[in-house]
Formats: sequence, structure tokens, C-alpha cells
Amino acid sequence: IRDERFLPNNNGETCLGDPIPKSQIDRLKQRVEKVNDLYARDKDKFRYVRALEVHIDSRNPKEQIDLFLYYADNPQSRMTSYTLRNEVLEQYRKHQPNRGFNGNVSHRDLYILRQLHPPAIMVEVGNFQNTLDRKRIMDPNNRQAIANWITHAFIEDFSHSIPISVNTSSKSMSGVK
Repeated sequence: IRDERFLPNNNGETCLGDPIPKSQIDRLKQRVEKVNDLYARDKDKFRYVRALEVHIDSRNPKEQIDLFLYYADNPQSRMTSYTLRNEVLEQYRKHQPNRGFNGNVSHRDLYILRQLHPPAIMVEVGNFQNTLDRKRIMDPNNRQAIANWITHAFIEDFSHSIPISVNTSSKSMSGVK
């Protein structure tokens, strides 16, 4: 997360060394290809892999939105999305108890979710056309808070996704069956 309020344009950015195409569909295809290549190369090295797409929407300027979470047609993707939603709900209750949280979780047949091989989740963090959402998105502290919430949710999801072996012969586990 970069701390600057306004990030300068950078025409020299690359996607794993390759120039980023100007066409939206070509950028999506490139991103999917790169993630799928990394996943194919490394999937046997890790027991927990998720793909996360963070998106800022552009809707009607009057429409303020909370975080929306979309999952691929995959049970792991669905479970991770709900874990993310639960973390966001908890954080809203803590930090904005009077505001409430109106975001939701749903399956979406989006290209990026449909084409990625690892379990994929898309987080829509706001509507850039809405003045309040834009202020929230541009504040580095808010961006960091969202990053922290997502991190906590992935840690929680990880803890539920991988069985932990327990040595029942340990003295600290006496009486546990």
C-alpha cells in the first residue's frame, strides 16, 4: 500500500516483466494468464492458495457502496468470501457501529473469477464516482485498514482450511479426546 494520496501515472509498469496492454480485455487476459502460470508452477508447493482481485467500481455518482465480495464457482472461493465478509462485519461493528454494513457476498460469473484456476475472490471496495467513497478510497489509512481486514480474514480462512494435527499424547492435551 503506497501512502501518497494521489498516485502519479506510471507508463512503465509491467505485469511480471511484460508491458501491460491498453485494452481492458487484454489486461484481464494477461492477468489471468500470469496468475494461472504462477499457480501451475507452484500449486504443489502450497496447501493454501487463493487469488484476490481488488476492484474499485465506477457507478452512478449518487450510489455509495460498501465492500462487495464476489466468488467463483468453487466451494473454497465461496467459503473465503464469507470469511472476508465476516471480518468486515466485525470491523464495521467496532469502528463504525452506527453506520452498519450493507455489502454482500454473491457468486458472479465474471471473466476474472471464471478463468482463474486457484480459488478466486473479487473485492469491490467502493464507487470511485461517489464523493464519499472516493474520499474513503483515497485516504491511505482507509486503504491500509481494508488491507488489514483482508489479511485477518485470510489468516482466519487459512486456519479453517488446513487440518492441524494434534498430538494427543502430550501432557498439555491430557483429558482431550
